[in-house]
Amino acid sequence: MPADQRKTKRFELKLPFELLRASTIDAAGGCETQNMSSGGVLFSSGARMEVGEVIEYMITLPSSTDPGTRVRLRCKGKVLRSEPRASGPRTSTQFAVAASLERYEFVREQTRRAS
Repeated sequence: MPADQRKTKRFELKLPFELLRASTIDAAGGCETQNMSSGGVLFSSGARMEVGEVIEYMITLPSSTDPGTRVRLRCKGKVLRSEPRASGPRTSTQFAVAASLERYEFVREQTRRAS
């Protein structure tokens, strides 16, 4: 078995993930990251994506100290790998998609305040 060739450490983080733009599929919401590093992300998708495809995605970070604000990470990258995952008889095929994290910006969004 070859040695792990990753350049950065991965962290098992299950965070809300939203695909904003991809050339081969429509944008999709309701996904979740599987793991992340400073260089990329692994997430699940209901559609196969093409290696090399440029994508734009948002990751919602855990709540900050201000309950009225949500912080999201808006990212651009490329698909590095897209492989089918095992699926059960009652579930549709899912794909594990690895994507680079080439550019990002933090986005603060006001949320509805509790009364």
